[in-house]
Amino acid sequence: MATRSQPLRGKTTCEKIFWAVFPHACFILSLVIYAFLGALLFSLMEGTREVTVSEEYRTFLQNLMNLTRELSDNVTENEKFNAEIRELFSTADPVWFINPEERWNFFGSLFFCCTVFTTVGYGNTYPVTRSGKYLCMLYALFGIPLMFLVLTDMGDILATVLSKSYNKFRKLQSKIFASKLCSGSTCSKRNELKSRSQSQIVINEPLTIMELLRSQSGMKAVKYRNVELFEILIARENENAQPARNKSIERWSSCPELAREKTVSRVIKNFDKIGKELEKLDVPIVLMVFVIFVYISCAAAILPNWEKSMDFQEAFYFCFITLTTIGFGDTKLEHPKFFLFFSLYIIIGMEIVFIAFKLGQDRLIVLYKKVISFCAEKNMPSKKIYPK
Repeated sequence: MATRSQPLRGKTTCEKIFWAVFPHACFILSLVIYAFLGALLFSLMEGTREVTVSEEYRTFLQNLMNLTRELSDNVTENEKFNAEIRELFSTADPVWFINPEERWNFFGSLFFCCTVFTTVGYGNTYPVTRSGKYLCMLYALFGIPLMFLVLTDMGDILATVLSKSYNKFRKLQSKIFASKLCSGSTCSKRNELKSRSQSQIVINEPLTIMELLRSQSGMKAVKYRNVELFEILIARENENAQPARNKSIERWSSCPELAREKTVSRVIKNFDKIGKELEKLDVPIVLMVFVIFVYISCAAAILPNWEKSMDFQEAFYFCFITLTTIGFGDTKLEHPKFFLFFSLYIIIGMEIVFIAFKLGQDRLIVLYKKVISFCAEKNMPSKKIYPK
């Protein structure tokens, strides 16, 4: 019997772990599949478009040729030429100088999809065709809620890790502080008093029903109903004293429909718990700012290794603009393929920033409540006590 119960217990623990991880894996896998599907669609739609010479491009080339013909050796006229050429190139569309097959390959399209559902939107890559613009709107309509769902789900995990780490740190800090305050003589006296008090305490275990009946043997006989009641209680006590059998496993193994229904209900409960741990998180906002600073600094130290045009400060600025989903587009990446390996970094970083913003929002709400209550108490008229 023991050999049969051990595999059942192992199977149930594995199933519990699997169904506990299943919602998180389901969200992340859905986001990955959605990103790859969007990259495939945009690469087919924008990468294979025909490059046509528009009338605006022809006008631009004509104006450029006219300016180059008027170029002379005079310095003052060259300064005028520089101003006019800057003005002319400011009206140029970057699409004219981009090969769509190079920009909209699979990796470039995947990078564009990541900027869409993360709401970063650098602005250096955008759809040109009308069908691509419609697809972008439809893709963002479903991708942004999916991304926020992943952020909320992963935020629960990070919130749990942060809260447990912070609580352990506080306990360790309190122990170190207590050990510093406690001197040798006071601690020894305290330990002696504690040992004396513990030695004087005698813990009496509660009597069983049989012992209670034996101790009451000198008393008068009780009625038959009371005796029957005591026998039922004794039988129930003996039944509880025996090792409990896993009746639920036996019932589920005999009826797979019940097991399936139990599994489905457990999965639904796991889905209902999304976002609960994030609401319970209560750590200092300074700690979250420090975590964000360290997190961005690590990426800013690694990013210049393949983006040669960036230094540490420029990479720090770029990572901050990315994780806060501002995305000005003033800093461009020369190698977006390498940055795709940073996608996991972006998702985790957005979760950390999201948690920090949530904590800041809670602190602001508390501050507003205190200010409003203070102003209400200050403007409240004082009660006058009239003599009788």
